[in-house]
Amino acid sequence: MERLIIDIPDKKSALVKQLLKELGVTIKKESDKSISDYQKNLLKISVWTDDDLKVFEENKKNFDWKPEKW
Repeated sequence: MERLIIDIPDKKSALVKQLLKELGVTIKKESDKSISDYQKNLLKISVWTDDDLKVFEENKKNFDWKPEKW
């Protein structure tokens, strides 16, 4: 399947969508997410605490790898 992005004049939008749907085209709405929405979601990502990292330090000798830093 091929993905196309097209600009449709506002007055013709309903007609073009109807024609495309009749041809079996799936129309996806454009995402309304803004940069601030992404920033808010990024702030929700948890980080490893010092206690979490301590487990890795204590067991470092048993494994030959280090936790990746972001």
